[in-house]
Amino acid sequence: MTDQATMVKIKNAQQQMWSTGDFAELATGLVIVGELLCEAVDVLPGERVLDVACGSGTATLAAARRFAEVTGVDYVPELLERGRGRAAAERLDIAWVQGDAEALPFDDGSFDVVLTTFGSMFAPDHAQAAHELLRVCRPGGRIGMANWTPDGVMGQLFATITKHAPPPAELDPPGLWGVEQYLQKLLVGVASLHATPIDFVLRFRSVEHWLAVFHENFGPLKTAHTRLDAAGQQALSQELTELMTRHNRAGDAALVVPLRYLQVVAQRSKKIA
Repeated sequence: MTDQATMVKIKNAQQQMWSTGDFAELATGLVIVGELLCEAVDVLPGERVLDVACGSGTATLAAARRFAEVTGVDYVPELLERGRGRAAAERLDIAWVQGDAEALPFDDGSFDVVLTTFGSMFAPDHAQAAHELLRVCRPGGRIGMANWTPDGVMGQLFATITKHAPPPAELDPPGLWGVEQYLQKLLVGVASLHATPIDFVLRFRSVEHWLAVFHENFGPLKTAHTRLDAAGQQALSQELTELMTRHNRAGDAALVVPLRYLQVVAQRSKKIA
């Protein structure tokens, strides 16, 4: 079991990692994921909605477009600032709060709907992050998630990065949140849980174009590069190029790769201890 001091160091390192580059540049392509999740959860006008580990607002903005009372919480100030800019451009009224997915700064049962899109799954302590999602959701409320699956392309991408630049301590893989059986055990206190595999289609001009954009903006990849020497960087880039080439369905015309994720809709029932 990882001790508390190590967990704090890991969390600080993660916060720095997601501050590196500009994930908001990539998140704009995920608009469809947030829209589909809000439809699946059936966000209603006037409902109190929280988007946990919201980043620059993938699901936050989608909920606000449905006239909900929306709060986005994340521990990376730079991403919150980008979210504010996106909301201002659409004239959406959203509360943006800096906070930790494992210690949400809200009272029990504060929200009708709690969302997380490729967010809580990266918290070091899975059980605590799941507990917080349930705690702030009112009894009978809904929880909606979009989580990368471990066997999908993004799961393989994270596994490749981890192989070349291992994290400072061994933690449960984030991809476990993309396994329905794992979530059934993790989300203690739900009356129902429905999981649907969905493919988000990644589109770039070429594999080289994708790699350049991700090197510049994707915090986990950019951070891994700083920890590797030139030979290690080349080996990682080569393996990622091979991964995307294998799954590219557009041939030489472009890069078109389905990225499998698990869309989850759960309803909270009993009080969480």
